[in-house]
Parts: sequence; structure tokens; C-alpha cells
Amino acid sequence: MKFIHAADIHLDSPLTGLSAYSDAPVEMLRNATRDAFTNLVTEAIEQQADFMVIAGDLYDGTWKDHNTGIYFCREMGRLKKAGIPVYLLFGNHDAESDMTKKLQWPENVFAFDARRPETFFIDHLNVALHGHSFKDRETTENLVTGYPAPVQGMFNIGVLHTALEGNAAHATYAPCSLEELHAKGYHYWALGHVHEHQVWHGASTVVFPGNLQGRHIRETGARGAVLVTVDEGEVSKVERLLVDVLRWHSLHIDATDCDLLADVVNAARKGLEELIAHHPAAIPAAVRVTVTGRTPAHGDLFGLEAQLRLEILAIAATIGMDRLWIEKVKIATSVANDSEAARTRGDALSDLQNILEAADTDPAFLESLRADLLMLVTKSPPELQAAVPYFKGIRSGDLIQLVCEVRPGLLSYLARKE
Repeated sequence: MKFIHAADIHLDSPLTGLSAYSDAPVEMLRNATRDAFTNLVTEAIEQQADFMVIAGDLYDGTWKDHNTGIYFCREMGRLKKAGIPVYLLFGNHDAESDMTKKLQWPENVFAFDARRPETFFIDHLNVALHGHSFKDRETTENLVTGYPAPVQGMFNIGVLHTALEGNAAHATYAPCSLEELHAKGYHYWALGHVHEHQVWHGASTVVFPGNLQGRHIRETGARGAVLVTVDEGEVSKVERLLVDVLRWHSLHIDATDCDLLADVVNAARKGLEELIAHHPAAIPAAVRVTVTGRTPAHGDLFGLEAQLRLEILAIAATIGMDRLWIEKVKIATSVANDSEAARTRGDALSDLQNILEAADTDPAFLESLRADLLMLVTKSPPELQAAVPYFKGIRSGDLIQLVCEVRPGLLSYLARKE
């Protein structure tokens, strides 16, 4: 038999990071989670899966309106027509107490109880599925201890939404250990909550399929579900089914050997060309470009993040063919010049360096600087107030970070201008 295991679909969850830009694929962002789920349903039908398991966070929270539920019912109707039942467990985002809007499920959808563990049987496949939905979002007790013993003579699947120990990046909902899962005696654990694809083999096969669609730059790379094949009562294969419709990438450009802004732009062009050459043609890419390295170009880049982004946007438009978007451009370079070498110049620039190096310990200078900068801050439009992280420090009088970060770039910039 074959079944599909999916989790963390977050239907109608907004994708973040691109919608603020005029060149963003807004319509694609709005529909990405639905389109990925539609792809999953199509895969289930084409693969002739015997059933589907959804291990929590089908929804991103209660619906804004009933359209989310109507869309889900329509997709379930496609599976019903193909004779594919769905076993659905609710996690922290769609916990019973958080869902204020509901619709009756089609007859092929079976939801696990939120009050106690529940077991569903698929007799003709000799399968028992055990699960316990979240009643409340803040479910922090270990639910595994309450799951029933495996049913003898059947293929046992545990469905669980859990942080699983060792996943510090995720909130510790329904925590448990890998050892506890293996000890339960089930053949397969269908987990949800952790958005990265992970598989463990042992007494049980334990799987996080990852989320169905990356929603921001912290969810890079391919996303989807898994197709599990069972032969003679044992898991024989766990294959990824990639169904995402937009893929996020973090591209680091090493500017160590760059002298000018133009050199950095050329390095970014090469990096983007290589990325797009190895990217699936049918899936658009959203890319964050970060420029790094101790580089002579640091001074040339000083204050030019917006200009660099425009240059990279032009590259993306040239090579992307409507399948490459730039989420953000970050400059994280540092000055390559030796400060001691600059100090020995014995000119006005070396004098300025000495002054700036002492600035962050000079209260009078910092207060004078704050008074000057406050004039800029108070006159700035609201959108600029939110966009410039230094403004908060200027208002509070905490200028040390600003001085320390600006100092090398300013000196490098002035040296290049000279």
C-alpha cells in the first residue's frame, strides 16, 4: 500500500518578505499555500495513494471567512471521487479552541478527537491510525504517553504534532523524545510542527515531512510531503513529494576580491546566474542576497544598499524571465584596510580616524551627535522611521552601535573619494 503524509500546510497563511516591493508576484504570494495543497491532492490521485494523513496545522488559525473551509472541502471532494480517505489531526495553529468557524467535513475526512487519543481502522488495508488533536494551542504536555498500545497484526501509524526534543527553533508543543516514539511499538510516526524534512529509522520509521510551502526567507529550499510505501507490513520506502509553487533561497556573495560597487554587482550577477541555472524551470525563486567579506569595496558600498538592490533587481529582470524575484539585499561587509596603516598616514583622514575611534567613549560628542541627528529623525516620514533601525537608538541616546558600525565604512568611503 501507499499513503501520503503531509503536515503544516497553513492554508491561506500570507507569505512575507516580498509583498512590500512593486515587482513582487503578489497574486502568487496570496495563493501559494492553496496552490501547493492543490498540487498535493493531484499527486495523491496520480500516485493512487490509499489514504492521506495530515499531521497538524492544516490551517494557520481561525478562518477570516468561510472561503478557506469551502476550498478545503472542494479539494477533499476530489479525493473522495478518487476513493482516498484523509485522516486529519489538528495542531497548535488550528487547535479546537482557536477555530471559531467550522464546516461539516466530506464523508472521506476523519478528524482525530481533541479530548483523548483516538484510533481509526482501515480494515481492508490492515491499518490502525492513532492520534490526538490539540484542544488548546498551548498544549505543552507529552501526549505520547496517552497513545494506545499498537494493535497486534495491523500496521500501526501514530499521528502527532510535536516539537520533538532537539528542535529548539520550534515552540515546545507536545514535547517528547525519539526514544519514546520508538518504544511505543508503532511501525510509522507521522509527525508535524517542525517545518524541515527529517527522517529517522529504527524500531519505528519517524518522519517530519516539512511544511508544504515555504512562507518566508527562513524556510528556504524545496518543500512538500512524503509518499510512504509499505510492503508486507513494513515501511519499504519514504519518498519526498515536492509540491511548492515558490521556492526561497539565501544567496551569499563574497565581495572579498571586489574593489568597487560595479565589481560587487558583477559578482551578484554570476551568483544569480548560477542559482537560476540549477533551479527548476517551473518554480519561481525568491532570493535574499547578502554581500559579505572584508573587502576594498566596503567604502564604495557605504550607504548604497538601495542602489545595490536596484542593480540586482535589474539583473534579476534580465536573467529571471519572470521566475526570479529579490526578497531583500543586505550588505554585511567589513573594511579591508588595516586601521594601523590608515593611522600612519599622518593626514586629516588619520586624524578623523583617531577622533572616531574615541567617539563611542566621549559622552559630549555622543550628545552633540544625538542633537544633530534628532533633527533628521523628527522630520522623517513615518515609512522612513520604520525602515531605519538606528532611529530608535538616536531617540534613546544609545548611539554607540551606530558610531561603531558607521566608522569603518565612512573612513573607507572618504579614503576612496580622496
